[in-house]
Amino acid sequence: MVRETEKDSLYRHLEKMSTRELLTNINKEDKKVANAVEKEIPQIEKLVDAVYDKMKDGGRLFYIGAGTSGRLGILDASEIPPTFGAEYDLVIGIIAGGDTAIRRAVEWAEDDPDQAWKDMLEYNIDENDFVVGIAASGTTPYVEGGLAYAQKNGVSTGSITCSPDSPVAKKADFPIEVIVGPEFVTGSSRMKAGTAQKMVLNMITTSVMVKLGHVEDNKMVDMQITNEKLRDRGTKMIMKKTGISDYAEAKKLLQKYGSVRDAVNHFLN
Repeated sequence: MVRETEKDSLYRHLEKMSTRELLTNINKEDKKVANAVEKEIPQIEKLVDAVYDKMKDGGRLFYIGAGTSGRLGILDASEIPPTFGAEYDLVIGIIAGGDTAIRRAVEWAEDDPDQAWKDMLEYNIDENDFVVGIAASGTTPYVEGGLAYAQKNGVSTGSITCSPDSPVAKKADFPIEVIVGPEFVTGSSRMKAGTAQKMVLNMITTSVMVKLGHVEDNKMVDMQITNEKLRDRGTKMIMKKTGISDYAEAKKLLQKYGSVRDAVNHFLN
């Protein structure tokens, strides 16, 4: 059986297309992604609630993947501390082949079904944690093996795939299958499949972080102040929440306490 992500493109002779035709047709395919994700919201909801139940009691979220899928997990994990002020080891992204594989493909790394669990053991993973395997095809041995080992050791599992009824999904307690169809370039799952995976990852961590209290109203009150743009944003948030009209005063509060939440709490209390 040909996996969904390996099916032939709906388009032929791409090399003969004009630039406008290439862009228009890529965009036409991309428009299908959001609808495919929408169909999986009930499954995403179940996974989010399960992850939240673990994390509210001190558990961590692990992502495991290879290639594009692994890189997307690392990207999502790396953005949680600066965006929500969470600890750096709260969401952990692991890619087949290690950090080298983030920028350069590591040959055969994804074909070892035992390595993902070994990689997670370096972080002392236990039954309080949660593992999400990311694999567009749903057949990556690194991911399938990692989820299988997690289940054997009492660790809850989820998956994000773009092919139906895959081996990876069968190893997940909470499988998410976003079926986006054949890629514009046959087999290039960095395109629609990658976009779908990124959207789902955004939904998972954003929803969990909101539920954990890292957002007030619609503001990132725990964000790390790491550049001038964020310092300005934080200052204006403090002004709005406290009623302080002097920009310099609000900025000093932010500099003193380090986060919008702490600055506002100390001012109001």
